[in-house]
This record gives sequence, C-alpha cells and structure tokens, in this order.
Amino acid sequence: MLNVDTFFKITERGSTVGREIRGGIVTFFTMSYIIVLNPLILGFAADHDGKFLGGGDGTGGNLATIAAATALVAGVITILMGVVANYPLALATGLGLNAFLAFSIASKMTWADAMGLIVIEGVIILVLVLTGFREAVFHAVPAPLKIAISVGIGLFITFIGFFDAGFTRPGSGTPVQLGPTGELAGWPVLVFVIGLLLVIALWVRKVKGAILISIIATTILAIIVESIGDFGGKSDKNPLGWSLVTPKWPDKVFDTPHFHTIGHFNLLDSWGDAGTVTVILLIFTLMLADFFDTMGTMTAIGAEAGLLDEDGTPPNTQKILIVDSLAAVAGGAAGVSSNTSYIESASGVGEGARTGLASVVTGVLFLAAIFFAPLVQIIPSEAAVPALVLVGFLMMQQVKGIDWDDLEIAIPAFLTIVLMPFTYSITVGIGAGFITYVLIKAVRGKLGEVHQLLWIISALFVVYFAIDPLTRWLT
Repeated sequence: MLNVDTFFKITERGSTVGREIRGGIVTFFTMSYIIVLNPLILGFAADHDGKFLGGGDGTGGNLATIAAATALVAGVITILMGVVANYPLALATGLGLNAFLAFSIASKMTWADAMGLIVIEGVIILVLVLTGFREAVFHAVPAPLKIAISVGIGLFITFIGFFDAGFTRPGSGTPVQLGPTGELAGWPVLVFVIGLLLVIALWVRKVKGAILISIIATTILAIIVESIGDFGGKSDKNPLGWSLVTPKWPDKVFDTPHFHTIGHFNLLDSWGDAGTVTVILLIFTLMLADFFDTMGTMTAIGAEAGLLDEDGTPPNTQKILIVDSLAAVAGGAAGVSSNTSYIESASGVGEGARTGLASVVTGVLFLAAIFFAPLVQIIPSEAAVPALVLVGFLMMQQVKGIDWDDLEIAIPAFLTIVLMPFTYSITVGIGAGFITYVLIKAVRGKLGEVHQLLWIISALFVVYFAIDPLTRWLT
C-alpha cells in the first residue's frame, strides 16, 4: 500500500497532509481563471483562413471546447509534476504565450499549423533537458541573480493582482493609476480591498488556511454584492464591473465537456505557408520565453518553500524541467497553446504546500473543473488575487540576500527585478539581467568569471530582443 507521507516526503519537508491539501486547493483557486481566460484569448482570433479555434459560429471559436481542453491538460500535467517531480508547482496554458500564439502566429497560418509550432518548440526544449543543457544553464546562473529572479517575480505577481482587481488601471496621461480616475471606484474593487485586508489580518494572526479562507469568504461576499447591485462584467461601457468573472451562482453546476481541439495540429505545413525563416524565428521566440519562464518560476517557488540548496537549486530539477517540457508538447497537441509552470503556485506554497501532493490536489481539481466548470467560474479575480499580493510580499523578503554594494551583481539584479513588472514579462527581466551581468564583467576585465553558457544565452537574448527588426530584415 502506498505510504503518502513517505512517497511525497511530507514530514521530511516539514509539512502535513492537511497543509498540502489546503495548498493545492488555494493554488487551484488562484489560477482557475485560466479556464475562463484562455478561451477568451484564443477563441476570438482568426487564423489566416478566417477560421476560429475549435470551430464556432463565424464570430468566435468554441469557447466551451477550449475551456474543457485547457482544464484537461492542466490537470494531467500538474498531477504528473506532483508524482514525478514531487514539487508544489502547477501548470496550465501560459499567459503571454497564448496571446503571442493568437495574435502573432495564427494570423500567418492555420490554427493547426500554429499548434504544430508549439509541439515542435516543446520537443526541442525536451531534447535540451534530456541532454542536460537546460539544467546546465540553470547551474551557470549566479545565486544572487536567482534571488533577483524570485524577487522580480514577487513584484510581478503583485502587479498582476492589483491590475486584475482593477485597483490599478491604465492612466490618463500615465501608464497606470489608482482606479479609473485616480481614485478607487466600484464595488468589485471594494470586494478586492476587503479580501486583501482579510488575508493580511488572517496571515499576521497565523490562522491556518488564511489564504483559502479569504478566497472563499471574499467569493461569498462577491456573490452577495453582485446579487444586490447587478454590476456585470467590466467593459468599455461598464468600466466598474467585475474584471474576468461575474460572481453569480450558475444555473447548473455540471456540464458535459467536448474535446474537439485535441489532436488538431500539423507539424510541417506552416513551413511552406509562412516561410522557413519566419517559422524558425517564431519557434525561437516561443522556446526562449518558455525556457526561462520556468527557470524563474521554479526557483521562486523553491525559495519561498525553503526547498533550494546552497546553490539556489530546487530538488529534482531535471524532472521538473522534463515535465514542463512535456507540458508544452501536450498543450500544442491538445490545441490550447503551450502549458507552462505557474507562479500562482506560490499562493499554495504560502498556504504551506511543500511537496508534490499539493500539485496532485490542484490537478485533480482541474480535472473536476472539466465537469463542474460553471461552479469554478463563479470565483472572480477580485476574490482570488489578494493571495498574489500577499505572496508577492513574502517573495520580496528575499531581496536582502543580494549584495547591493557589489555593482557587478546589483545592477543586473535591479534590472531583473524591475523589468518583470514593468514589461509584464518574466523572460524580459531575466534576459536584461543576463545581458548586463555579462557586459559589466566584460568591461571590468573579468571575462574568466563568466560561465561560457551565460555568454551563449546572453547572445541569444540579444537576438530575442531584436527579433522584430531581424524578422523584417530576413523576410
């Protein structure tokens, strides 16, 4: 009989089964928005033939089908992460990658061809993992830069939390501002503020299940507020509505899923339609973003959970990277874009998760969501994202591990940290940090201190940042 404690090393990592279950539930609630958001991103983008993903009525794709496949792949791959790598890390369709796929790739080819590129990109990364290259790159990164990556991600998810809740919005004459007019407005934002204050109060009181309690309590409050005020979803005509999900009790809690997008991919047709150079550059862009997003995410999660060794390396690194690579392949093969590790897993770690059992719990809930999608979809982001703000604070505490008097590491660390939230991209922050680290070492005559792989990766990042002019020049 399987001993759960021994298999997942729960006691060894200072956790309990109860904490792992709570952590897995919290992670699911924090990232379940992807079941709703991914169809909205992929479903309304037409390919170069004017067709939509999963079929549809001519104005958009089959959103229910995309949602079902999104939950299916996230569930299976997250369970695999828990069982194989024993790491509290959940995976789902990658935000940013799905937008890039929808708006920059699908317009150049069919949806099947676009998903084929995702499969190819995932296979390439898997080969890099199996040959040891991806793990070698991870070990070549100086420990202070790994800390900076974690801190930057902390600020990034904090910004996501405030922005998704409508607390901060695009400004009039400024990039962002408080609320729609420089001040808070709307009941949904008030619900977010109450949720944030609640989770802070519970956390400082050291209440077990603080994050989970706050999400459930704030969701109930949101349903009550919506039932009284009928505010509806946010739009241009209704800027004070709910951000992503309108918290109304659904007419039904069970729905029959359909999986028409699964297997809808082509590996080779895009090379002739879009051109070889264009396809290579698109795959390179996808690969680099996927490659380093996961490196940053697993480091940040490990740091928050206290699982990193003295070199800042998580346990079972290669297994984590193998599962993540398979996730990219699975996402493309299922027609829902590349799946990748989610930094929202930090919310579960904040709740106490330390092992892969939490990932198994999250994965099972994703699978259940295939059938109970209407119930999952009542949780508004205003109720879920206060957890991201709190976890952002917890990750920010690691900043003290950086020597700010050492300019050779301080400047790259600074750029890594600030560019993640400022550009809304983990990859951009990591790339800027690598490039400036190598540059500073070079101008100070310390080339011998730079790992050879960092030179190679920094050069690739230069290409990454110049991908648009290079594409225009070569094509």
